[in-house]
Amino acid sequence: MRGIHDADHEADLAVFYDRQAPVRNTRALTPHRVDSREWFIRLLKAEHRHSVFELGCGTGVEGVEFVRAGLHYTGVDLSPASIRLARSHGLDVSVASGRDLPFASSVFPAAWSMSTLLHVPNTRIHDVVRELVRVTAPGAPIAVGLWSGEDCEVLNPEDLEEPRRFFSRRSDETVQRIFGEHGAVEHFRTWPEGAGAESGPGAGQWNQHYQFLVLRTPSPN
Repeated sequence: MRGIHDADHEADLAVFYDRQAPVRNTRALTPHRVDSREWFIRLLKAEHRHSVFELGCGTGVEGVEFVRAGLHYTGVDLSPASIRLARSHGLDVSVASGRDLPFASSVFPAAWSMSTLLHVPNTRIHDVVRELVRVTAPGAPIAVGLWSGEDCEVLNPEDLEEPRRFFSRRSDETVQRIFGEHGAVEHFRTWPEGAGAESGPGAGQWNQHYQFLVLRTPSPN
């Protein structure tokens, strides 16, 4: 029998987030998350980047804000119910896995992925990051947000219904090492996140903070 480190959790994640989609469609983000998105939008505009791709778009809460900021937006998510809600907001989104993105190489000038890659086990994380790098243009900024941890991989003990979500909770050092193998981590910061509108996995029992980084893919020579 396979352990949690070897199992394929994507189908279970889709089931979980299908069930959560109506709730997540109305969930507000914390001020730090909003500030990070606005900072990233300013970065894109300063670099004359007019389009952004989101991996793990959910119900489109942040996609709507990217569009309001004047950016062309494309998103993918594992959850069909989330995608239906995102499309109801007029967003260009589809069901897809980060392991095999249905886009040509170098097609997006920027990428955004919040609280998504923590669902990817360490055995597959480099495959997903390589896909993000593949679909973004050389020199593109890729913003990633994650919940921290002490390098542990678990099924969330606070999920009350099966299937529970898989989490890979990585230390700051591990996160920077993983992403540093795919480009330059040019921006990295953390902040505490407590219980609330967008509280993270295990907020009731684990010490945690949120990690936000920008990976810059290699520019052409």
